[in-house]
Amino acid sequence: MDFGFGGADEEFRVEAREWLTGHLVGDYAALAGAGGPGSEHEGALVRREWERELGSGGWIGLGWECAEGAYGNRVGSLTQQVVWAEEYARVRAPGRVGHIGENLLAPTLIAAGDEAQRRRFLPAIARGEELWCQGYSEPEAGSDLAGLRTVAVRDGGGYRVSGQKIWTSLAGEADWCFVLARTDPGERRHRGLSFLLVPMDQPGRIEVRPIRQMSGTAEFNEVFFDGARAPHVVGGEGAGWRVAMGLLARERGVSTLVQQIGFAAELAAVVAAAVRGGAVRDPVLREQLVRQWAELRVMRWNALRTLGAAGDAGAPSVAKLLWGGWHQRLGELAMRVRGAAAALGPVDWSARAPYELDALQRLFLFTRADTLYGGSDEIQRNIIAERVLGLPRLER
Repeated sequence: MDFGFGGADEEFRVEAREWLTGHLVGDYAALAGAGGPGSEHEGALVRREWERELGSGGWIGLGWECAEGAYGNRVGSLTQQVVWAEEYARVRAPGRVGHIGENLLAPTLIAAGDEAQRRRFLPAIARGEELWCQGYSEPEAGSDLAGLRTVAVRDGGGYRVSGQKIWTSLAGEADWCFVLARTDPGERRHRGLSFLLVPMDQPGRIEVRPIRQMSGTAEFNEVFFDGARAPHVVGGEGAGWRVAMGLLARERGVSTLVQQIGFAAELAAVVAAAVRGGAVRDPVLREQLVRQWAELRVMRWNALRTLGAAGDAGAPSVAKLLWGGWHQRLGELAMRVRGAAAALGPVDWSARAPYELDALQRLFLFTRADTLYGGSDEIQRNIIAERVLGLPRLER
């Protein structure tokens, strides 16, 4: 397969580069590189304004499978989407706060929603005006999502939702949450679930509690629903599992190519630290750095090979296994090249700021979760075993 880009792609690259150069200025430029894993709290208000700036240029929704401009967005080919991501990473533009709505919910509505839902939600996402969070995992139903206990009962033309979700990114900033809940209490496991759209501004009915992590930050949240109103169901009542699994395939598959651009920047930072500190002279560490570089190239080629491919049930799980383990090893390597200095913070501790970390320390701590969230490694291996290799299903 030819992994190169064509003339139209390079023209698109010039357009993207010029737009970013002209708009990534002032407060936006000051947040260069902010908002990545482990620092999603940084500059949240300015990054929300940046979403509107992106929306005004039509840069939100490039990958939506719909007519050009149907919801106020541009539509780009798969290679143009990669070009945009590369240029975005090249200028170290701020981490996106609208990616859940753009990359997860919107494609789901295009595939499984009705036209009224698409007309209601997609333009607001494309303009960068409404942010979304994802209500899947629960305290007793993380990787085993089918065991969830959040319930929803009919109430007029919608539903009332009660229960708890956990590990919810951006819950404090989001305007809406898509929630997987049980609408048929007589069914078990994946049957009787529905995919509901819930407005987050419901005082007394929705409570968001930040979860403070060992990194000192709070990227994730607990969300408690107490009769919260859910006016929309996607795909029909009882179709929640099918809709949710379609969304997870997008989360684990298409987005990994974009992730790798950020991974390359993190690897470069680790290599630079090894050179500065002299760790690169250690033949073992040098071999590990080279291995990380080679494995990242292989991941990129694999992602390009499967770009746009359909019908491969194991591809998203293979991609998750590859990048989760790779990123976790990078975090460990980031500490190894620093030696004893990795135990020291960038500033002296004080009562006011007792827990300061630098970027590589945050990378190490955050990547401990890479093999758990989005479906643990064990779950991914079960999917490959059962759906690809045809091995007997695990008894539950």
